[in-house]
Amino acid sequence: MTDLENILPLWQELEAAGAEYVLATVVEVEGPSYRKPGARMLIAKDGRRAGTVSGGCLEAEVAKRAWWLTESGPVIGRYSTVADDGEMPYGSGCGGVVYVLLERRATADPLLRALEAAFHARAPLAIATILEGAAIGTRAFAGPTIARDSGIREAEEEVHSTLNGMALQALQGMQTVDQRVKAGDLTTRVWVDYRAARPGLWIYGAGDDAKPIVHLARQLGWFVAVADGRSHLATRNRFPTADSVLTLPIEQMPERRAPVLSELKSTDAAVLVTHSFEQDSRILASLLARETPPAYVGVLGPQRRTREVLAEAFRLLGREDGQEQIEKQLADLHAPTGLDIGAETPAVIALSIIAEIQQTLSNGSALPLRQVRAVQASVPSKA
Repeated sequence: MTDLENILPLWQELEAAGAEYVLATVVEVEGPSYRKPGARMLIAKDGRRAGTVSGGCLEAEVAKRAWWLTESGPVIGRYSTVADDGEMPYGSGCGGVVYVLLERRATADPLLRALEAAFHARAPLAIATILEGAAIGTRAFAGPTIARDSGIREAEEEVHSTLNGMALQALQGMQTVDQRVKAGDLTTRVWVDYRAARPGLWIYGAGDDAKPIVHLARQLGWFVAVADGRSHLATRNRFPTADSVLTLPIEQMPERRAPVLSELKSTDAAVLVTHSFEQDSRILASLLARETPPAYVGVLGPQRRTREVLAEAFRLLGREDGQEQIEKQLADLHAPTGLDIGAETPAVIALSIIAEIQQTLSNGSALPLRQVRAVQASVPSKA
């Protein structure tokens, strides 16, 4: 997501000036690669770049070749860091092969507009793109876009219909697809890039320990909101990089639907770090009253305290649930919030919280990569 935060400002500047540019998109990798399909880099004629397509070993070469490769239209370039391809011309990278779709403004602009719309709406987006033949760069979108399709206008309507259907199916299935399809007289390769909604993090509590949480989440490109019932803490001066800073009507919660609660999406994360029993109880009651809970709810502090907070939240909601229901609800919370990484300082505690949120949202294992790779290497490949 950080790529888009860097790419969109440069793109907007170039569009305003009517300047040409090249958009590079990773569409396939063979072997190990630092970036995966969907990674993007924007290249301006004056040499400026935003985004990355590798860990730093391919960017200069991609930018150098981008302009002459795209003189006749979109094209896929092959970039390798494998030793048997020569003297490692692009640097000693991961040792894989990366295929990059290069395209200029004509086909890239509708794509960037769709990405911008999804980014600001914090909504998922599926992009179906033809990757070969005369129609390379033709697209269709499913999601909050302003364009139905883009690219080569001579393409048959049946092709667009097929792309639209594939994009919608990928959006509904929340999965990326790369396959050959037949539409009319055309049999071609279509890559459907599913992009999950931009993560949102709602930090309830505006104390000093919330600052490193905000910093790390913004570094990841997440939407970040900070809310607290204490107006002297919930200020823009204290959290200049947050997307939203709000004062909560704590005394009226959970009866009143505060904006910071109603705007929370089911794909978002919420973490309670107010250090206030009353605030935590009322905020948690408001979260529990939602029809659709956030994907992650974390509560700072020991489980003993969270049990007491839950009991008070149930009371505020008029629920007379017993201890069994409290324990069941507690199991659905991340309490204490964060992963066990030996955190003691506010910065490391923030890292542990952000790490657990990322692991939850992405369904990662949180195991050491060497252990994951060892397990993967021990599984026989299918012939």
